This record gives sequence, structure tokens and C-alpha cells, in this order.
Amino acid sequence: MKKILFICLMLVFSLPKAFSQLDIQYQKPDKAILDLADAPMTPSIFVNNKGSHIILLERNRYKSIAELSQKELRLAGLRIDPVTNISSRQSYSTGISIQEVGKKEVVTVKGLPENSLLSNYSWSPDQSKLAFTNNTTKGIELWILDINTATAKKLTSDNLNANTGRPFTWFRNGEELLVKVLPENRKPLIDKTTAIPQGPRVSVNDGKKAQNRTYQDLLKDKADEFNFEQLVLSDLYKVSLTGEKTKWKKPAMYDDIYFSPDGNYVMVSTIEKPFSYLVPFYRFPSTTVVYDKNGQEVKTLLKVPLIEDLPKGFMAVRKGKRNLRWRSDKSSTVVWAEALDEGDPENEVEFRDALYQLDAPFNGEPRELMKTTNRYGGATWGNDNTAVVYDYWWNTRMQKTYLINPSNNNIAPKVLSERNYQDRYNDPGDFVTKRNQYGLSVLEMDGKNVYLNGRGYSKEGIRPFIDRLNLKTGKKVRLWRADGKNSLERIHNEIDIKKGLILTSIQSKNTYPNYYLRNIKSKKAPQQITFTENPFKSLENVHKEVIKYKREDGVELSATLYLPLGYDKTKKEKVPMILWAYPREFKDKSSAGQVTVSDHEFTYPWYGSPIFWVTKGYAVLDDAAFPIIGEDDEEPNDTFVKQLVGNAKAAIDAVDKLGYIDRERVAVGGHSYGAFMTANLLSHSDLFAAGIARSGAYNRTLTPFGFQSEERTYWDAPEIYYEMSPFMHSDKMKTPLLLIHGEADNNSGTYPMQSERYFNALKGLGATVRLVILPKESHGYRAKESILHLLWEQDQWLEKHVKNKKETVNQ
Repeated sequence: MKKILFICLMLVFSLPKAFSQLDIQYQKPDKAILDLADAPMTPSIFVNNKGSHIILLERNRYKSIAELSQKELRLAGLRIDPVTNISSRQSYSTGISIQEVGKKEVVTVKGLPENSLLSNYSWSPDQSKLAFTNNTTKGIELWILDINTATAKKLTSDNLNANTGRPFTWFRNGEELLVKVLPENRKPLIDKTTAIPQGPRVSVNDGKKAQNRTYQDLLKDKADEFNFEQLVLSDLYKVSLTGEKTKWKKPAMYDDIYFSPDGNYVMVSTIEKPFSYLVPFYRFPSTTVVYDKNGQEVKTLLKVPLIEDLPKGFMAVRKGKRNLRWRSDKSSTVVWAEALDEGDPENEVEFRDALYQLDAPFNGEPRELMKTTNRYGGATWGNDNTAVVYDYWWNTRMQKTYLINPSNNNIAPKVLSERNYQDRYNDPGDFVTKRNQYGLSVLEMDGKNVYLNGRGYSKEGIRPFIDRLNLKTGKKVRLWRADGKNSLERIHNEIDIKKGLILTSIQSKNTYPNYYLRNIKSKKAPQQITFTENPFKSLENVHKEVIKYKREDGVELSATLYLPLGYDKTKKEKVPMILWAYPREFKDKSSAGQVTVSDHEFTYPWYGSPIFWVTKGYAVLDDAAFPIIGEDDEEPNDTFVKQLVGNAKAAIDAVDKLGYIDRERVAVGGHSYGAFMTANLLSHSDLFAAGIARSGAYNRTLTPFGFQSEERTYWDAPEIYYEMSPFMHSDKMKTPLLLIHGEADNNSGTYPMQSERYFNALKGLGATVRLVILPKESHGYRAKESILHLLWEQDQWLEKHVKNKKETVNQ
């Protein structure tokens, strides 16, 4: 086996790029698909916490290839537009409107700039104003919107620095913002295309293990280091709502900035040197300092070294303080977790983490609040005597929820729930919160009662609910549950849970999701407050249903079945089918078999969806369940291929039994890990006529320190890496495969070389294969030209190799 693996590793680096190039321009799919793909984009919507106003954001469905072709620097895990100083992959809205709840009138915001490119929205603490940024050709401006007057105005020139995220933070008084601004003395960037190297690039290791995943866009040389530093450096300015600017702090590589609940302190994290060529910027050294609101240093809370050598395993963490946050129910108290197992999941200990707090002015000794059995996963704060803390452990998929008394750690934590977090049917829900005097979220409490908002996955379908829980007795009362018979209703937020007022969205397969005000204490119908029409009218009469079936080993599965437009179910014409899926790992069969989709969900043909092809005479089996299960000491991937084929066969058998499809004309497709699935299915089964694999990874030896949910390294389990790699079984490929990949894929492990080398191997071995590299595209695709061409490629492939399949293919 090791000899074979060595030969395969050598092969991947030695295969020539001997494939035929086609001179092809961007194409468009036929009208049925194009009309759906080119439908107008509906506004995105968000609602303030009071439920009084709705913000509607106009947006374009796609970027253009010209936009994606603008200059981009890829540094330390960031993709930056060096001209405007914001993420080069940022999404924008083009206009803002406001609707007052209870009124149908929509008011267009006045004062917005022409050709707006708006992003980074943030409510003021009292939610009377909305701050956001606008892109110009030169940079980023800060703007402010007054909700009551529906008027926007510009606060700064286009010199903000958004390269590490949103470039501003509200002061708690709601009258000022702390803003990252480009330093006046920022040095010119190095143009690597013309710079003369001053020496070789040298990397060393002193014997420590540094087992990191295959990150993309890492720093490569001194020029990258210099450019990264210049692009991340910012001044901090205090900017008033009148536009008055005051220098707050000198230049540094500022990252996270959080005001204390009372606004008297600011926790500021800065990126430090030395940089790394192995990990992204968020694992570079950092320093966290607390300042007062005037910018005077109060206390250095944390210095984190470069993190290149964590212990092995998904539950590994660094030593020392981590997850520093303000307690939302206290004026100025910092909380954090520290590992009790040295951050190494291999160490057997009674408790994994401890939770601490420290009150302003941060000079005393930290006070321990509790110890957690598993890794600390966050907290929902209530008051001096009540808080809810969460922990989890990935290896067992278990989660605990604790009730603690933050003022008295002599009172033992009470376990409120302990469950497999993949068990959706028994998910108790999330605790309902309210905004406190600081404008922050804390537990909504009514005496000893709290409330839970559940997503409502169940055997009867998706039926969200509201429960009341008594923290003293543990008694739970169901206050409301969605009907779920003819529509899907989801809870958006709780306006006033004590009065029973919640905001929900309601949709059906033909009804676009709209927002409703519902009083769960009343029998009255909910009040509709948005009125967005279905933009995909041509799909209104498509047959859609969730089907349930079993795998050969008894695992329960499900998928959403669409039949072709106009299909007569009584005649049961045998039509071609497209199966689309994404494998997911589980630790138990029960959770793997749970249904988490609904046939009441709106039929939305986004660009990556196979639903377009119901207009072309295909049945579509979408979101097909593809669980990979490893119970007890067995890992899911120990039997990955066998389970993959079992899932696929069960899905095809289920639809074939209904009498709708020609099982000789079934295609399979997927994106990312779904592409990996597709290639494996074509290599290890004869179930399909063709496949479509987008942006996948096909040689797992190129991701030797783990991938997806696989913790083991290549050297721990070489046979697993070999068996799971479609590249290693290229000689078995006898089915036409369409490979598509973004030229600038930034996802860990799915660099474009994965598709290029797999194509080389398949071509060399005589397979029917086509490789499409989309210029400028990342792991997800953005440009209109790319997406329309993608749809055309997929349509041509399916028409040739599935609908009009010839029996002689690859014989």
C-alpha cells in the first residue's frame, strides 16, 4: 500500500498538462434557464429589534467579470482591493428603502450617493440610526441614515480601511463612531511583478510539529509581508454625527474593537509580528488592550504568540486566555476561557476549560465562574444570579447547557440539557433574549421563567416553536408551535415575548417568503408586513415533494423530488434525472436519518441549484441525504465509499420505484465536497450516466493534515486517504465527467490544481472528461458571465450524456 501511495504521489506532480484547449467565449443557456437565472433580485430585508421598521436593501444578482478582474491582493487569508481598501469579494447593495411596520408604503431613502455600493450596516445602540459604508472609485466612505426622516448623509471622505472587516464601531452614546482610517504616511505597496528579489525564500522548523490544514492565500515572501502590513495599518478616529473628526489612536494593525456595555472602555486587538507563511492572519501574534473611551491605556489583557503548532485534533486550542468578551449584563466585566488540558484533546482530564471574569479597572485577580466538561462554547448572560453556559465536544458531537450563578461559584452548575447536537428532533431551541439598558442582548426572564425559540425539526415536518422553561423546577410549557400543514413558518425574532409578539416569515413552494407579525397568545391570523412577489413564476406549477426511503442497512434517508414542468403523474413517462447532494458525517444512525427539509420551502433556483432543469424535462432529486456514519469507535470515513454508493443506490431506487425515471439516464452532481462525492460515485459504481463536479478536491494526499471532518493525518491513516481519493482510482472512471473550478479558489484544500491534475489523469487514461476553469472566480462564483456560462456548460453536458445518452459511451 505504501509503495502504491508513493507512486501516486509522484504521479500527481509528474503528469503533463496535455489536454486540448478550446477557443470559447462566454456562452448563455437557452431561454427557459436564462429567464430564471436572470430574474430581478428581490430586496434583502432586515428588521429592527422593536419590530417597528423594515430596511429593504436593493441589490444586483451578480457581479460582472470586469468587477472581478479589478486588481486584487491575496495576503494572509484576505483578498483585498488595494485601491479601495475593502475585501475584493465584498457584496453590495445599491439602494435603501424603509417601511414602517403596519404600513404598505415604502419610502426611498433620500441623500444616497449616485451609483451606490453600500455595505457594512450597523445599528446605533438605540436603533434610531443606521451606519454603513459606500465605495467610490478611490475608497470607502462612512455614511449615516436617520430612520425617522429616511435621510442619509456622508460623514467622512473615502479614506476608511475595511481590509480586516467593518471599519467602524459605535460609541455607546450613539452620537459618535470609532473609525479605522488609512494612515497619512502609509508607504506605497510593492509591485511584485517588477520588484527585484533580494534573496531566496527560506523556511525553517526547530523540531516542533506544525500540522496545519492547506490554507489558501498565505504570505509567500517579504514583499507580501510588507504589503500586508501597509494594507492593515490604520489610524483610529472618533467621528461625530456632524462629521467632526478627532484622532483617537496612532497607526497600528487594528483588528477587533469592542466597547464595554457602559461605553467607558474599549477592548482593542491588534495584529503583531512575526508574520507566518503557514497560517492566515488570525493566527498571527496579537495583543488585546483595554482603553478608556478617551483612548488612554488601562490594561493589557492578553498577548498571543504566533500559532503554528497547535496539538492535533479539531478540539485543540492554544494555551492561555481565549474568547475574550464583555459580559453583556454588566457595565464593564471581561470574561474568557482557559484550557485545563493544555489545549490538547488527547489529554484525559475531568474538565476541559475554565471560565473566568475580571471587573474594571482590571487590576484585581480573575474570578473563576465555572469549569466545563467539554470545550467552552459561549454564554447567554442574564443577571447577577443567572447565566447560561454552553460547551461541546466535536468527537462525540455532544453539547451541554449549564445554568450557573455568576455571583457564587460555590453553587454547582445545573445541567439544563445534554444532547447530541446533530440530533435536530430533540433540539430544545435557543434562549430568547431582550435588549437591556446597554442595548445588548441578555436573557428574557419572567421571574424564574425563561423562553426558548426552537427551529422545530420533527417527524411531522419543520414546525418552529416557543417554549417557556422554569429554571427552578425544570418544567417546560409549549406556548406556540407552527402549524406546518400548508406552509413553512420560521421565527425571525421576538418583538415582545411576554406579550406574545413575534416576527415570522411564511413561505410555500410557490409563495416567496414574506414577514408577518404574529401574536402567539391570540387566535387571530398573523399580520403580513412585507409583500414581495414570486420572481420565478415559471416554476409555480412544478411538482415538489419530500420523499423518504431507506438505505440497504436500514438508515432512513430523504430528499426533495421535483418533476418536470407539465409532468403527468398518471402516465409516468420515464424521464432523465439529476441527483444533487453533499455528504455529511454523523456519529449515530438516528441523527443521520432525520429530515431537515420541507416541501413547503419556496422553490428558489439560485445559480448553483439543479432546479433549472425541470424546465428541460428532467426530474431533480435535490438535497438528497448522504450521511456518512461512524458509530462508537468507528470513524465515518472508515467506510466512506461503501456508504456513499449505498446512499446513491437507495435514492435512485426510491424514485425508480415511483415509476418516474429512466434509471439508465441519471446524472449526479455536487459542489465542493459534493464534487468529491460525485467523482467517487463515478469511480466506484455504475449507477450514473454522467457527473458534474464543481470546485472539488480529488487527491486527499494533497490535504495530508486532515480534510472536511477527518481529523486523522495521512500518516495516521494512509489507506483511508488512498481509498477516498478519486485521483487514485482514475483508471476506474468509465462515466463522462464535467469538472468546473474557479481559477481563484480560496477554500482550504480545493485549489484549482486539484481539478487540473485530476483532469490530466483522466485524460491520460482515456476517460470522457471536460475541464472548465472560470477566470477570476473563487470557491463560489459571482460574475454574471461566469454563472450563465456555467449553466450553459451543465446544460450541454446533460443533454449530450444524459438525456440523449448513447449506449456506446466509454465502451
